[in-house]
Amino acid sequence: MNKTVVIVYLVIFATYILFTRTPDYFESNVAPATVHYAKDSTGTSIPYAFYTNGGQNLKTDARYLFRDYSDGDAVTVRYATGQPQTAAVNAVWGYWITWQELIVSIILVIVLFQIAKAITSNPTPEGLLSDLGEDDTQLPPRKRRYDD
Repeated sequence: MNKTVVIVYLVIFATYILFTRTPDYFESNVAPATVHYAKDSTGTSIPYAFYTNGGQNLKTDARYLFRDYSDGDAVTVRYATGQPQTAAVNAVWGYWITWQELIVSIILVIVLFQIAKAITSNPTPEGLLSDLGEDDTQLPPRKRRYDD
């Protein structure tokens, strides 16, 4: 049963990931970008991915948990066709899989699996008796659909 739960979880999570990315995977464009460190509004130096779209020089934040870039690294950026300023670094960790979604989905699967085990492991005595008492002789005879 554990294997079934893991397989169902992976299929559902992969489907969820495929259709919920921002910018959308199916309707976005990909462009090469270069990572450079620049100061943000607070004065801290953070990595930005600089890319061009139709002569416009654009940048997007390249920070993400457990992902480190050096100045000058080449990356690819995925951006929305109509809004090139909304972009994300096209990487498995950060664009496809986010740590928040991963943790919440794993917790959700564990909690729901434990609830399902708790419900099915302690059946009521009436339920057990009805399961034991049912057999095919109590069912009404099957009627044929058409007369011969």
